[in-house]
Amino acid sequence: MTCKVSGLVTGADWQRWTVSDLRPYFEVVLDAFGPSRLMFGSDWPVCLLAASYADVLGAARELTDSWSASEREKIFSGTAARVYGLAL
Repeated sequence: MTCKVSGLVTGADWQRWTVSDLRPYFEVVLDAFGPSRLMFGSDWPVCLLAASYADVLGAARELTDSWSASEREKIFSGTAARVYGLAL
């Protein structure tokens, strides 16, 4: 079982969200699934209601900035490639 992490910014205050606001929710899915079973999803185009794609990606990078390179590779590409049977 895996979890796609997306929609965090549209679940927050669209005008005033910060990465600190998103962190508690991100930590819940991290605790439940671990880095090896998470995959990043931007929620584009819905995310545009609250942020640009660059802002969403930046927030995800900040939320994972303490992770190892291997763990970051999993959330940003490796898990999706494995789950969907894609070659990288």
